[in-house]
Amino acid sequence: MRKSFLAVIAIGLTILAAHGDIIPTLSPSSPAPSAGGFTWNYSANVTVDQMVKPDDFFTIYDFGTFNPGSNLQPAGWTFSSALTGQNPSLVVVVDNPALLNLTWTYTGTTTINGAQALGDFSVIAATNQLRTSDFAAEATRNSGPTAGTKVDNVGTISVPIPEMSALFPILSVCGAGVVASIPSLLRRRKKD
Repeated sequence: MRKSFLAVIAIGLTILAAHGDIIPTLSPSSPAPSAGGFTWNYSANVTVDQMVKPDDFFTIYDFGTFNPGSNLQPAGWTFSSALTGQNPSLVVVVDNPALLNLTWTYTGTTTINGAQALGDFSVIAATNQLRTSDFAAEATRNSGPTAGTKVDNVGTISVPIPEMSALFPILSVCGAGVVASIPSLLRRRKKD
C-alpha cells in the first residue's frame, strides 16, 4: 500500500515538473525613461515540455494607453492591441473592456522548442507607476502522449496605472447612474 502511495506521488510530481508555460516578466523591475515616456520592457520565456508554434501568443491584459508605433519585439513576432482578448481557450482572465490589452503572436516559421528565452517585448507609456494585472499565454506541448495539444497559462504582471483618459468611460457610466437616480431621490424626498 505504501509503495502504491509513493508511486502516485512520484507520478504527480513528474506531471507537475513537465508543465510548460510562456511567462512574460517586467524587465528590469521598473520602466526605463525614454523619449516620449517610459519603456515597459517584458522579457518572455518558454518553459520545459513546451514549444512555440505559429499562432501561439501571450497577452498582457489592461495595460492601458501607450505610444502608438512604439512596440518592439523579436523577429518572428507580431504585435497587436485591443480592448478585449486575445484569450487562450483553456483559461479565464479578468479583462476590463475600457483598457487596452497588448498581444504578441508568433508568426515565425521555425518552431521554438523547450526551455529558452523568447526575447524582449516592449512599448512606451506615459507613466512608470506600477500596478498589477493579468497575463495569459497559449503555446503547444512538445512531448508525451498529449504532444501537439495547446497549453495555456495565466498569471499576474506589472502594468502602468491607467491615465485619467482611460478611466473616463468607467467614470461616465458611474456618473450616468448617479444622474439617473436623482429623480427617484427627489420623489422620495418630497414624500418625506
